[in-house]
Amino acid sequence: MLMPKKTKYRKVHRGNRRGWSKGARTVFFGNYGLIAVEPGWLTSRQIESVRISLSRKLKKVGEYFFRVFPDKPISKKPAEVRMGGGKGGPEFWVSVVKRGRVLVEVSGVDLATAKEVLKGAQYKLPMKTRFVEKGAEDSVQYPS
Repeated sequence: MLMPKKTKYRKVHRGNRRGWSKGARTVFFGNYGLIAVEPGWLTSRQIESVRISLSRKLKKVGEYFFRVFPDKPISKKPAEVRMGGGKGGPEFWVSVVKRGRVLVEVSGVDLATAKEVLKGAQYKLPMKTRFVEKGAEDSVQYPS
């Protein structure tokens, strides 16, 4: 699973996922990509699941680029533990995804193949996403 080698703090606040993504809003490395239409958390397991799906479908023809990395630890208390006693230990890692962020990009394949490959990746993601081509990100209409 993906996780940072070292972090400044062991536990972090939950934060919020409102608003638009500050960076990674254009397809940069590939020719086609998936843009998040709604906010959410992407766990390291979900990212790995998408990676496996992409690598199986692309084989050795094209390549894929992830624009997300799980750098936020999410803590949980064990089951059936009474209230109090501090914050629980880190359980898993997530990447905070805001609206408009490019999650994954694909290059080296034609449009039909890219749509098919990224459709398989969409099924693995916990949020609504939209297929975009390079240079057409600004024309994407988001629900308000």
